[in-house]
Amino acid sequence: MIEYPRTDRFESATIILPVMNETVSLDETIQIILRDAKDKIKELLIVVCQRTSPQALAVVSRWREQLPDLVRVHQQTLPHLGGALREAFDLARGSHLVMMASDLETDPNDVKLLIAGAQKNPAAVIVASRWLAGGAFHGYSKVKLLCNRIFQVFFSTLYGARLSDMTYAFRIYPTKLVQCIRWQELRHPFLFEALVKPLRLGVQVIELPSVWRTRSEGESQNTFLRSFVYFRTGLKTRLTSRRSILNAEAASP
Repeated sequence: MIEYPRTDRFESATIILPVMNETVSLDETIQIILRDAKDKIKELLIVVCQRTSPQALAVVSRWREQLPDLVRVHQQTLPHLGGALREAFDLARGSHLVMMASDLETDPNDVKLLIAGAQKNPAAVIVASRWLAGGAFHGYSKVKLLCNRIFQVFFSTLYGARLSDMTYAFRIYPTKLVQCIRWQELRHPFLFEALVKPLRLGVQVIELPSVWRTRSEGESQNTFLRSFVYFRTGLKTRLTSRRSILNAEAASP
């Protein structure tokens, strides 16, 4: 059996917020998280890049000035969304970390539910699902919805997992778990890699229902055609050895 660091209790959460062009939605996201779960949060880790808009940077700076003990800002060096999240994983200081968006496509009202799930099952990955009863898609085209459903059924079967939504990047992880995994993707397929690699290691994954709404601010950095790269990521990970998923330090006897 492949061994990886286990987490036996929830202590605090690092909330990871990549920011590109979000302003009003970033404000609302942070306000709701603080309202619902401030006492359970170690830090708000905001990741910016060279392409982050001046307006978004101004909002980030305001929050850092208001909450200097809670807000950390990181200028990413690896490219793209996957690079931003990989660097944030390494920087996280909470016992757990929340992967989400800052544009309200991930409902910040559900952060407290993810944290509650981690408190009950600290060694598991708790994921939001749009396909469970109580979840929903708002703003998805019928074609994208059908493709998404086919994708979910195919890969849940391939991995032998009773999961309904393996691509929604709204999750809470044990921090030690993600820090021991060797990550490879840099673009949006990282969001899928970040679920299937824990699955390959035998980590328990628990779903909670959540509602997805298309962003009302800014532009998505993902494209529909780029989503097909997820197939390569899923197939490659399924065929790789479990030991090779861990970084060198974690894989050593």
